[in-house]
Amino acid sequence: MEHSMRIADQNQLVTFQLGEELYGVNIMDVKEIVRVQDIRAIPNAPIYVEGIFNLRSEIIPIINLHKRFHIKKMEVEDEDEELLSGFVILDIDGMKLGIIIDRVSRVVTVEKEQIQPPPQMIAGIGSEYIRGVVRQEKGYLIILDIRDLFNPKELERIADLNIKRRPV
Repeated sequence: MEHSMRIADQNQLVTFQLGEELYGVNIMDVKEIVRVQDIRAIPNAPIYVEGIFNLRSEIIPIINLHKRFHIKKMEVEDEDEELLSGFVILDIDGMKLGIIIDRVSRVVTVEKEQIQPPPQMIAGIGSEYIRGVVRQEKGYLIILDIRDLFNPKELERIADLNIKRRPV
């Protein structure tokens, strides 16, 4: 019983860099991390929808959080850093979508009591999209709530774009 209580007090997060900040999402919402692929643009898509790409015969919409939240892209200094960029493939209640990341970091375990409520605004991202922040040696780890990043109407619109573009 004590062991299961201990697990409930911890969050495992996949962390990644967007611009200057470090973000994390619940590991249970992450399907995989893939290297940058060719993205096909979708006409009339919202500005933050970069396009779609084919992942093992599955069409995945790609979301650009830099555009969504006006975050400046991280400066890439060498090829090794570029290899760490890519897409985090998320599963939001059965819908897969990818978000562009500047650099994948690592999986971390965060104790519940380390998570503080989010400030009103961090780097253009409103507190309604943030589950909490964890103070670290160098700044903060910002924990995103992926279910709140997109309202149901937006998800429906992205899903519709995806369905309309499926190969016959």
